[in-house]
Amino acid sequence: MEAEDPLFIMYTSGSTGKPKGIVHTIGGYLLYSYITFKYLFNYTDGDVFFSTADLGWMAAHTFTVYGSLANGCSIVLFEGTPTHPNPGHIWHIIDKWRVNIFNTAPTLIRSLMKFGDQYVKQYSRQTLKVLGTAGEPINPEAWLWFWEVVGDRRCPVVDNYWQTETGGPMLTCLPGATPMKPGSATLPFFGVIPAILDSEGRELEGPAVGQLVMKNPWPGIARTIDGKHQLYEMTYFHKFRGYYCTGDGVQRDADGYY
Repeated sequence: MEAEDPLFIMYTSGSTGKPKGIVHTIGGYLLYSYITFKYLFNYTDGDVFFSTADLGWMAAHTFTVYGSLANGCSIVLFEGTPTHPNPGHIWHIIDKWRVNIFNTAPTLIRSLMKFGDQYVKQYSRQTLKVLGTAGEPINPEAWLWFWEVVGDRRCPVVDNYWQTETGGPMLTCLPGATPMKPGSATLPFFGVIPAILDSEGRELEGPAVGQLVMKNPWPGIARTIDGKHQLYEMTYFHKFRGYYCTGDGVQRDADGYY
């Protein structure tokens, strides 16, 4: 296959409610999933990866399938309800299969928090080295519980922002390298150049709140919307000419963290 041949089409509605068939290609997507998995989770040979992401989501395509397997990583696949037969089931899986990297969503973290710490602490979790969270902004309270209770304050929490269209993380903490901040996706990944625009398309400097855009392409960027290339151009590149428009709002603080 050629690098720019289509690899898969993933349907996403975003906020429109009308599914769009996002097309990712073989070379760029595979490179981006490989390299983001490797550096986001500090992958080393022999690590075991476990993500609760549904395989129909981009997070599972990139990390549970393509990125992990491209790195030669062993993966744990789980089908069921995380709280059945009890709210400690996730931590049981981690101990049983000696999981090193655990990736989940803020929604699950918050749902397990409400059952208390005892379901976590009855398992050792000593094999864990990195915790990941993505899918939506994480509130600081959930971040701190993930860090203090699940990771025993020794496992870096990798909070990362991305979209079906980006193919992989764009803003992310790097474990052991980026000073963490509860509730923040921290800094851009290698080669990613974000910017914040106001409603008129003017670029904002320093601490700011506005529209999140990207100033240059990256390997994992979606190449088109299946059968609707004009819609692709209009959706992502027309509102702010010269930028990839995420459609998301963002805040940048005094430390440059997003």
